[in-house]
Amino acid sequence: MSSSQGGGDSKLFARGKVAELRLELNGGGKKDKNFTQKKIALKKIVANMTMSNNEMVSLFPDIIACMHIQSLEIKKMCFLFLVNYSRMRPEIAVKAIPYLQHDMEDPNPLVRALALRTMSYVHVKEFVEATVPLVKRLLRDSDPYVRKTAAFCVAKLYDHDKYMVEQSDLIDRLNQLLRDDNPTVVASALAGLMDIWERSDSIKLTIDYSNASKMVAILPDCSEWGQTYILEALMSYVPQESGEATLLAERIAPRLSHSNSSVVLTCIRVILYLMNYIADEKQVSALCRKLSPPLVTLLAKGPEVQYLALRNALLILQRRPDVLRNDIRVFFCKYNDPIYVKVTKLELIFMLANEKNIDEVLTELREYATEVDVHFVRKAVRAIGKLAIKIEPAARRCINLLLELVATKVPYIVQEATVVIRNIFRKYPNQYESIIGTLCEHLDSLDEPEAKAAMVWVIGQYAARIENSDVLLEDFLYSFAEEPVEVQLALLTATVKLFIQRPTKGQDLVPKVLKWATEETDNPDLRDRAYMYWRLLSTDMNAAKQMVMGEKPPITAESEKLDPMTLEEMCLNVGTLATIYLKPVQTVFRSARPRRLPDSPALQKHTLPTASNLPAFETQKSLSAFGMGGQATALRPVDTQLAAAAGIGGMAGMAGVNASPSPSPHPSASDDNMASAVSDADAYFAGIGSQQMAAMGIHDDTPFSGGGGGAEASYVVNQYAPQQVFQPAQGVGSNGDLLIL
Repeated sequence: MSSSQGGGDSKLFARGKVAELRLELNGGGKKDKNFTQKKIALKKIVANMTMSNNEMVSLFPDIIACMHIQSLEIKKMCFLFLVNYSRMRPEIAVKAIPYLQHDMEDPNPLVRALALRTMSYVHVKEFVEATVPLVKRLLRDSDPYVRKTAAFCVAKLYDHDKYMVEQSDLIDRLNQLLRDDNPTVVASALAGLMDIWERSDSIKLTIDYSNASKMVAILPDCSEWGQTYILEALMSYVPQESGEATLLAERIAPRLSHSNSSVVLTCIRVILYLMNYIADEKQVSALCRKLSPPLVTLLAKGPEVQYLALRNALLILQRRPDVLRNDIRVFFCKYNDPIYVKVTKLELIFMLANEKNIDEVLTELREYATEVDVHFVRKAVRAIGKLAIKIEPAARRCINLLLELVATKVPYIVQEATVVIRNIFRKYPNQYESIIGTLCEHLDSLDEPEAKAAMVWVIGQYAARIENSDVLLEDFLYSFAEEPVEVQLALLTATVKLFIQRPTKGQDLVPKVLKWATEETDNPDLRDRAYMYWRLLSTDMNAAKQMVMGEKPPITAESEKLDPMTLEEMCLNVGTLATIYLKPVQTVFRSARPRRLPDSPALQKHTLPTASNLPAFETQKSLSAFGMGGQATALRPVDTQLAAAAGIGGMAGMAGVNASPSPSPHPSASDDNMASAVSDADAYFAGIGSQQMAAMGIHDDTPFSGGGGGAEASYVVNQYAPQQVFQPAQGVGSNGDLLIL
């Protein structure tokens, strides 16, 4: 029966003519006692309206004439038409107001609620003004369904006209609705108040422990929507004592076993929020253990919900590593998982991997590396390399697995392995160089820029250990002009490294590469770096060696972590769309109110992500002005000499990091110093420097053009700029109201 009805409904979606539909709508007469013909005609009109057939607006007077018919089905279609076309023809729409006002006196609560909802949805001045007294009356209606609808209508009216609602007593009446006997009405009033608070700059939201406790008490009696509204509202409660936060978290914890994923994720968000105010570490650990099972249970749902749960798990693990600590097996990929789920699971496996489970993880990753999905295989190989950097005792096992995968000679596996092995060499210098020979056997497999750049880096860095390093580099240099900038920068640096380590092998290559990079390229990064190397080499070979082959900053596998400010904000938005992107809320929703942890005597500030602005691995970096750019306050004598000779001030060069120098407080003095440095450099090159350049076979009359260093893929530097913290107003209204004007 349903299939035949579905087939009949599909016939309604045919583009109709206004005249024909008007005849059908006004036909039937007295014989059509059940209004069957009118219903069919209205269905056709609504179908055409859905197909954006704006000719239907001509039927407005005929639709209004049908509103008096005592049929809920007909009223729904007429009201839908009214909401859709009222802004196009407001002069006709206002004629529907008497019918709607009459319906609000109807004995059927469904009709009263439908009429009120329709009236509040129409964004026409006359409708908005007429709705206010009606909402006031229906907020005290005898039926809870009508009161619930009226609560939402207050928020809708606020969206239409903020000033009018603030001048009326609608917000006070909505506050009073929080004392209603029906849990659904209370939840709806809370939802309305929260919506108004989100949109307002002049209204403050205050929830004390007494109000919060009452909300939690009615949770079991609410629908899943109502529970979500209440849990959302609890995010505005600021615990003043650690005991309050602990008790409230324990009371809402049973919602973690709810069948609705929205309720579960919102409950997780509230518990994570309350943990910031709990002093007892044992209580925090106990709550962390309670958060693991619901997250694991969500993985049994559909792929979309799985993905949402996984993205939130990535966020939660950064803030509370104890959650899911022993549940790594549940994140192992299934053969039929969508690729977006597999990739996210891979990230979680990496985060949960440790010395105890590394063998199990590597066995799993070996399986992933043999799958048919190329994108996933690449991610798996990269994860193996990152684990070698993260877990030092397991580095040898990870490298052996990478070599095993390289032996398959699958091109994309070889290329990914080359990239991650480059990073392993940087993490563990002078430890695993014995595998360089294996990499050199697969040079023909490299055709991607990142892989080529990685291999060129290895050849340049270990030119003294690779017997035929000059031949290998020369092979890459045959296509120098056609290579992407990333590879050209790597080749330029590698050639200079070869010359420094083995001058006899590199003396023929360096002049050619420097000439190409300065005369035959349009890329400013490449050209500027070539000029810098040129002048370094012609100034002092020992200083050049000290800089080019100097110690590099340490790298870490944790560079993808969120910065503390973003992490703190994201934990207050668990379960929302922002957590899918792992971006600040205002990046995803421009009009969203930024969230920060409100201050309180119970706030455990020493446990917050923002307790220290920089992670330990960054504070340990010791970078000269040439390594980090712009900070030339503590230059060594040799650095000062090179800066003056090259005329580059605090330009970032050797480590391949783009410089972002701070603006000088005395621009004129800075400009004079720069001009003086350039003049000194030109004078130098006109004299002694030209003799050394001639000895290298370098002849160039092109004037030096200053600029920024290139960006060779090397290490990640995160910057944590302080941001203004949003603090919701404290204090509680004497009358127990949540929203106060």
